[in-house]
Amino acid sequence: MLEPQTGAGRADELPAHGGDLALARRAFPAAPQPWLDLSTGVNPYAYPFRAPPPEALTRLPEPQALAELEAAARAAFGAPASVAVVAGAGTQALISWLPRLLRARRAAVLGFSYAEHALAFARAGAEVETAARIDELEDFDAAVVVNPNNPDGRMVDPQRLAALAARLARKGATLIVDEAFADFGGRDASLAPLMPPAGAVVLRSFGKAYGLPGLRLGFALCGAELAARLRAALGPWPVAGPALDIARQAYGDADWLAATGRRLAGAAAALDALLAEAGLAAAGRAPLFRLVEARNAEEIFERLARAGIWTRRFAQKPGWLRLAIPEGEEERVRLREALRTGPL
Repeated sequence: MLEPQTGAGRADELPAHGGDLALARRAFPAAPQPWLDLSTGVNPYAYPFRAPPPEALTRLPEPQALAELEAAARAAFGAPASVAVVAGAGTQALISWLPRLLRARRAAVLGFSYAEHALAFARAGAEVETAARIDELEDFDAAVVVNPNNPDGRMVDPQRLAALAARLARKGATLIVDEAFADFGGRDASLAPLMPPAGAVVLRSFGKAYGLPGLRLGFALCGAELAARLRAALGPWPVAGPALDIARQAYGDADWLAATGRRLAGAAAALDALLAEAGLAAAGRAPLFRLVEARNAEEIFERLARAGIWTRRFAQKPGWLRLAIPEGEEERVRLREALRTGPL
């Protein structure tokens, strides 16, 4: 079943994204400080980077540094040499540009998902719909699959995505796979190692997995022709010097990624147990978040907000509430106490 894709609701209903603590403070001025922000799905264990050298701030970024970062990212993602890797100032910048470059007349997004893809295609003049099943995506000029999906963690097998990309490529269409939450799933969970030379784009985010979203860094993996147009659109110096230096460090540190994945799994299991204590079960999951479905989700959201805990809700899914993984026991105690305040 196909439905119109309308985004995340009106701006006066709910915030379009997580992390807006200024809005939280305005809406709940009596909430205790500091706020515990569980609204964004960002790794609470930030990469322990070495401070960039002063010239990362005092000089313009060198093209060679950008090329080195893209090579490090290619190796980390396991992408073949035939695929171009384009770095930009956050995945969101790439999401905004791709519909303008692809010039699709009709686009579809698989399932209820991250709203910015639909909004970007609509702003580029495309007719945008939501597909309930992956096979419906073959009828469009551009198709988007967020994998793992945000906010419910749904996964589509990369082999199936590779086959879909090949079918779309034969008719000049493009599959975009947003893998913003894929880093802790391993290469078997990614389309990157299976990328065809054309017909597919894989988006990867740096800030979520490495806990450094303020660096604003993301990547598009795609064919050479689209990569050239994307580089031209982004212009010179698409990534800041400190981001180039820090991300090169992080992508060369596979041991940290593996150890942090194990640490996150333990913290997520502790969150699952905490939610179960409160009579709540995870309706969706990914390494960096849990999705709760409850008839009184709005009441739970407001209760947590009054306790200074900011979570993510969705205008089109009023029974859903997404929580990031708390960092440690102190944050879990605060969440547990807030959930215990009266019956759910």
